[in-house]
Amino acid sequence: MLLENFYALELIGLLPIPSNMKILKPGQNCWCVETADRIAFLVDGAAYFRAFRATALRAKRSLLILSWDIYSDLLLVRNGEDDGQPKTLRLLLDYLAESEPAFQAYVLDWDFIALYGMDREWLPVYQLDWRTHRRVHFWLDDCHPIWASHHQKVVVADDTVAFCGGLDLTRGRWDTFEHKADDLRRDEGNGPSAPYHDVQLMVAGPVARSLGKLVRDRWQRACRDTIPSHPPRSVAELWPDDVSVDVENVRVAIARTEPAHQGCTEIREVERLYLDAIAAAQRSIYIENQYLTSAVICDALARRLKEPEGPEVVIVTGKSTCGWLSQVTMDVLRTKFAHKLQQRDHQKRLRLLYPEVPELGDNNIIVHSKIMVVDDIFVRIGSSNLNNRSMGIDTECDLAFESEGREDICTAIAGFRNRLLAEHLGVEPQQVAQTTANLGSLTRAIDALSGNSHTLRPVPLLLEVPEVVEELVSETTLVDPDEPIDPDRLAEQFVYEEERPPARRRVIVWIIILLFLAALAAMWRWTPLSEYLDYETLLLALGAFAELPASPLLAVVGVTILGLMMFPITLLIIVTIMAFGPFIGFFCAFAGALGCALAGYGVGAYLGRNVVYRIGNGRLNRISLRLAKQGMLAVIFFRVVPIAPYTITNLVAGASHIKLKDFFWGTVIGMWPGIAAITLFTDRIHTMLVEPSWKSGIMLALVFGGIALIGYGLVTWLKRRVGMQSITEKGLNR
Repeated sequence: MLLENFYALELIGLLPIPSNMKILKPGQNCWCVETADRIAFLVDGAAYFRAFRATALRAKRSLLILSWDIYSDLLLVRNGEDDGQPKTLRLLLDYLAESEPAFQAYVLDWDFIALYGMDREWLPVYQLDWRTHRRVHFWLDDCHPIWASHHQKVVVADDTVAFCGGLDLTRGRWDTFEHKADDLRRDEGNGPSAPYHDVQLMVAGPVARSLGKLVRDRWQRACRDTIPSHPPRSVAELWPDDVSVDVENVRVAIARTEPAHQGCTEIREVERLYLDAIAAAQRSIYIENQYLTSAVICDALARRLKEPEGPEVVIVTGKSTCGWLSQVTMDVLRTKFAHKLQQRDHQKRLRLLYPEVPELGDNNIIVHSKIMVVDDIFVRIGSSNLNNRSMGIDTECDLAFESEGREDICTAIAGFRNRLLAEHLGVEPQQVAQTTANLGSLTRAIDALSGNSHTLRPVPLLLEVPEVVEELVSETTLVDPDEPIDPDRLAEQFVYEEERPPARRRVIVWIIILLFLAALAAMWRWTPLSEYLDYETLLLALGAFAELPASPLLAVVGVTILGLMMFPITLLIIVTIMAFGPFIGFFCAFAGALGCALAGYGVGAYLGRNVVYRIGNGRLNRISLRLAKQGMLAVIFFRVVPIAPYTITNLVAGASHIKLKDFFWGTVIGMWPGIAAITLFTDRIHTMLVEPSWKSGIMLALVFGGIALIGYGLVTWLKRRVGMQSITEKGLNR
């Protein structure tokens, strides 16, 4: 009855708005609180991209962009209209730089890890820096701790109008509130992408200037350069005519997450603001989020659900997360999150839901929004997920505001929540408001309005977690950390401590290697060896082999058999690439190396642990134990940083009884970057030898330098402290 009275009185305007309710506290749960002259809730990508383009076209001095991902050929408007202005992101930035003499664009994108490489634009520096106007500046930001990312999504135009939320200016984000099946406007070259739901907040005024400062601080840390600031312009000059204003003259807070790194202190305002907002709720907490794995947020919600008169909790998320890796990690952690809430939900005030549109079939709506609405007095929109990463290791930026006793702000907040629910339920926002008031309950209103062409259904949770998946996610400090991972601590998840061989032994080994290379060079210079190993003769022989019928198949079988016989796998890869060229050679070498790995795995499984124990030394047997325990992650590590001969590693993996699926996918994921690097380097060496020139020499040096830098960075990370020195002697790390 208490909740029913609240909703009914609120609807007819008789409920006094608590003027003393203060959630935002600068310096504690937010960085600052600044005035927004205008605010607009932009729901779904079509609305955001259109508003962004219209605002950018009005900019005169600067456009600042922070992103987790970006796509230079992103089509910003897709309804067929033609206003004569550029429609894609790169052309738009070029147009602004060419037409406005004082205009400067600064784009700071996360320097993503290789795991995301297949989903990202190829050579973003070329697309958004080399191919653009000289006043369009692009930088990849890798200034963050190990395992972290830059996740902020902020755009600031002339320090006057800004956008912040969950949407990046990239592929797969554009969609309308209808989320139609097979909407051809979502087609970006590979057929229509999945329906996508997200939210961006558009603000104007002093708060935009503060967001500009946030971007400038990030830019300065990333590339040691300064972005000049300018006096703000009139809001009316930049605000597009077709963007409706939802509320005016509101004090907006900026909450951040920034990990401790390179002298910067840790900032956990995002986490603190979540906890304070949950604690302040009286009637309802409405959440939309991509992930639900944060332990501290789960505990806070569970405490409120346990209260006899606590608030209702409605969480809208995706039916499942995107990608196989996320589904076997984050979805499992989400199940644990949900089960804990359900155990505390004695009053049945919890709803964990996903949006369903029957005509989509198995193509579910991706819920990527990151919003929280508390009663009708508080709203936050930003980049932070409800996972551990967003609380302490990834950079995040959220905007939030509260009613401060103003009825117009309460109306705007409630209207925003009702608009979101109306989209998910296939009804009008006013119908959501009326049903909520009539039933005196947000959860009962959702139950009553469900069942239309658009509806909300309970999220299907895993009833049983496979053992291998449970093992993978049992250590959440790796899957979903909430603070930067100390390299030694990361190593402890994989590495067994052992005595490091004395420095003298390592020096002797390197001296022997150098003497061997010197002797080989002398033999090449002063003996007939060079005549017998003439490069052109070698190429002719390899070319003759490549012309044989079924030669690619023969190469794959040859690499498999010779690799199993302990021939160096790297040498076999190089010879294959020299025979077939970089493209066919890459696939033949990859298939052969994978075949060798699977054959070695099978032999190891057949021989058993006792035989392999006699083959390997103590270190390899400790590796065997770690392989059996860590599974796919350990296999990926071995492929990235081999610490034993290729065939021996495969034998040990088979004898360790690691799941074949884990071994297969770990090998595929871990091997392709190395084989790709060998392919590129071999191709450049070949070009240098066949057509020597200063250009080919420079390209070879650049390729070698790039590969060396990547390798050096990885090894430096793994060997940063004494506990991880000489990874070839220590064991494994990811």
